Amino acid sequence: MSREIDYGNLMHSAMRGLIRTVLQDVADKGLPGNHHFFITFDTNHPDAQLADWLRERYPGAMTVVMQHWYDNLDVEENGFGITLNFGDAPETLYIPYDAIETFVDPSVEFGLRFETAEDDDDDDAPTDDDDTEGTGETDAETPHASDGDVVSLDSFRKH
Repeated sequence: MSREIDYGNLMHSAMRGLIRTVLQDVADKGLPGNHHFFITFDTNHPDAQLADWLRERYPGAMTVVMQHWYDNLDVEENGFGITLNFGDAPETLYIPYDAIETFVDPSVEFGLRFETAEDDDDDDAPTDDDDTEGTGETDAETPHASDGDVVSLDSFRKH
């Protein structure tokens, strides 16, 4: 019976731990300098919590922005809760770390992309699901993960 080290899952776990650490620092001390985050997550994840109207508007994935206005950032072991402003309507979200598809801090050109087996044929081009919400930013202002240092874990994944 042979055993293999699953580097792909270990890397995913480590990267999500990095996101948790960064968010905890922001919860404790606020966003430093020009730092801000674009976080794309799977709205269909069973543990994701968001208003029904948001889930209907973004049935696959949604990008939220943590920048000028956010409240109630609550960092937990498996995910984080946050209140964001959607067109002057505050909405509370809970985003599990394993629902996160991309995490980008354009102020320092840093990005993480968590690829799945379905992503193998995709490129980094934006799709109709790449809407930015939370601060009134538009798609044209949304940096994509290819703009900075991106850690792609697909090469480590066992197929």
